[in-house]
Amino acid sequence: MTSPELKLNEVQGLRQALLASLLVSAWMVEARDPYTGGHLWRVARMAHALALESGSTPRDASRIAMAGFLHDLGKVGIPDAILRKPGRLTDEEFATIKTHPRVGARMLSGHPLAELVVGVIHHHHEMPNGRGYPMGLVEAEIPHDARLVGICDAFDAMTSTRPYRTGMPISKALDIIESELGRQFDLALGTTFVRMGRAGAFDAVVGHSDEGIPLQHCPACGPTLVRTRSARDGDHLGCPACAARFTWTSTEQGLHAMPTGEHALADELEPGLDRAQIEALVLDWADAIAGS
Repeated sequence: MTSPELKLNEVQGLRQALLASLLVSAWMVEARDPYTGGHLWRVARMAHALALESGSTPRDASRIAMAGFLHDLGKVGIPDAILRKPGRLTDEEFATIKTHPRVGARMLSGHPLAELVVGVIHHHHEMPNGRGYPMGLVEAEIPHDARLVGICDAFDAMTSTRPYRTGMPISKALDIIESELGRQFDLALGTTFVRMGRAGAFDAVVGHSDEGIPLQHCPACGPTLVRTRSARDGDHLGCPACAARFTWTSTEQGLHAMPTGEHALADELEPGLDRAQIEALVLDWADAIAGS
C-alpha cells in the first residue's frame, strides 16, 4: 500500500471513530428516557428510505440517516424531571425542551463532522408555517434535510407509546401528517412519506429498535424493553421505567423477556449500549463521511 493510500485509510479510520463516538453519545442521551428506546434507529431508517424515495443519492441518503440518528443530541441538556415527566409539560417546561436543538448545535461547534448533520440537529423542529422552533423559519428557509427528518421524528413520536398514551396506529399518524401538509410538514416530502407509509414501507420499523427486533413489553410499563444484538438466552435486564427484572429466554419466536418477579440489580439497569448496532451503522454510513 502506497503512502497516500495509507494516509487516506488512516483519515477515514479517524472519521469513523469520530462518528462512532457521536452515535454512542446519542444512544446514551436516548437511554435517559425509558419510553424512547429505538427512536433514533427508527428515525434514521425512515429518513434513509424517504431520502432515497425523494431522489437523494445513496451517499446523501446515508448522511441524512446519520443526522436522523443524531438529531436529539441536545437533549443531554434537558433535566430528567422534564425529559421523563409522565404527564403534560407546563409552558416553562416546554420552553426548556425547546432549547435542545440549539444545545445540540453548540455541542457540535468545531466538530469535524458537524457540517454533515448540524442543520438537522438545529432545525428538525422548524415548520413550513413558521410556528416551529428554535428560529421560526418558514418553508425553504428550513434546510431540506431538517424538513425530511422532522417528518420522520414526528411520525415516530405519534406511533410510539408514552406513559400517558398508547402509540397510535400507523394509519392515523399518516392521516395527521397528511392533514398538516404545507403547514407543520413539508408538502412534497410529506406527500411522499404518506404514500410510502400507506404502502407499508414503515411497518417493519414502527415498534422496533433494530432490524427485525421489536420492542418488548414490561407488564407494568409497556414497550420499554430493548433487546440488543448481543443479548443471549439467560441474560438479565431491568425495565428502565419500573426496575422490574427480566430474563431473556429462548422461545419459538426468538428471545423473549420473561419477568422474574424480582427487582433488577444495579448493573442490569445500566443503559445497554448496543455496540454491534453502532459498529454496523458506522460501516453503513462510511461513504457519507468519506472526504468530508
